[in-house]
Amino acid sequence: CTLPKWKSDPQSAANYFNAALPCLEAAWAPVMQRANLPYVRPKIVFPTGSVWSSGCGDVRADENVAAFYCPPDVALYMPFKGLYTERVGNKQGSYLAVFAHEFGHHIQSISGSLRAADQITYEAGADSPAGLEMSRRVELQADCLAGMWLAAAWNGKGSVTDQVVREALADMYTRGDDNTPSQPRDHGTKQHSGQW
Repeated sequence: CTLPKWKSDPQSAANYFNAALPCLEAAWAPVMQRANLPYVRPKIVFPTGSVWSSGCGDVRADENVAAFYCPPDVALYMPFKGLYTERVGNKQGSYLAVFAHEFGHHIQSISGSLRAADQITYEAGADSPAGLEMSRRVELQADCLAGMWLAAAWNGKGSVTDQVVREALADMYTRGDDNTPSQPRDHGTKQHSGQW
């Protein structure tokens, strides 16, 4: 996987994620084919402004959303404002971890596991203990899929270097419900996110 150098501006970020997409596809498309499941390339959307509209509804930039996957759009939404570049700096592993996580949701979606989890959540109630547990399982599985890809891409021959993997891992240990105690417990703890 050969990626451009990370630069913290919207166009460079878009170039970076567009270059990362074929790297993720090279790993996951064969897995889907071996499972006799279709592979579909997702779109990458780079919304601007403070409200991002998608087939999944509207998201406000101030709602602590780094990025999101929208199944009806078959799209990874990577808003530059959500990347918190002023805090993260040039740690490309952090951005790659977020992108790989959202791509993990894409794999969940096209494999059917996301639809099955959504049905369980719907039947239990999204804010019920069982519904929140299913949401955490979906999010932690996306963390796992991201980690699997990072481990596979970390082969000493491309852009996914030891430093990039260290940055990605450190970033995963910063994401979780611990950061937003007043919000529903729907993503898992920082510890669980990093471990997965």
